[in-house]
Amino acid sequence: MFEKRSRAQAPTRPAVVQRRGVERRRALIEAAEGLLAEQGYEAATLKAVGDRAGIPVASVYHYFADRYQVEAELMQRYVDELDGIIDSALVNRDPQTLRDIGDAVIDPLLEYFRLHPSCTELWFKGRNETVIDLVRAFDEVQAERVWHVLVERGLVPADLPLLVVQLAFEVGNRLFDVAFRNSPNGDDITINEARRIVTAYLATYATDGPQRRA
Repeated sequence: MFEKRSRAQAPTRPAVVQRRGVERRRALIEAAEGLLAEQGYEAATLKAVGDRAGIPVASVYHYFADRYQVEAELMQRYVDELDGIIDSALVNRDPQTLRDIGDAVIDPLLEYFRLHPSCTELWFKGRNETVIDLVRAFDEVQAERVWHVLVERGLVPADLPLLVVQLAFEVGNRLFDVAFRNSPNGDDITINEARRIVTAYLATYATDGPQRRA
């Protein structure tokens, strides 16, 4: 009788190659994140990313055609994480006023940006169209989420145009840009002004008196 082959066979070469490819791709993403955080957007070239990851530049192109593909993959991860964080904040904080709802969005964003400087570099300095589109799409999703909360809480009329909340996000985004331009950790004074401006703008559409707007 022929001896039975062991079930614990060595991985086939295609499987090994695939695993190595996944590991190298992850290493490149992590290298880009580190460079963005430590040296800023301009420093995170594809060659620098490859050097940091210990991968020859010729091999880097096997995984990413240019730096913009790296940035897009990294930004997708950021917006996915932020989407879940803001969703949880709006549910768990149980906001009751316009200011509460604004804080439920601003506080998690501010904390995340401070913990992930690489994200702020891409968010505010990236010139990649895919990254810009991801940020824009993220704002649109969050604006619609906040619009639903505002209407459900009776803080604004049910027929309030979604555009109003989208504009509030646009203003907030620009002020965050200013805050992180003024300071690597986001200037608190500018962030607080963003809270006031966004709340005051939404209050012009409020259904009740000042006690619901504060």
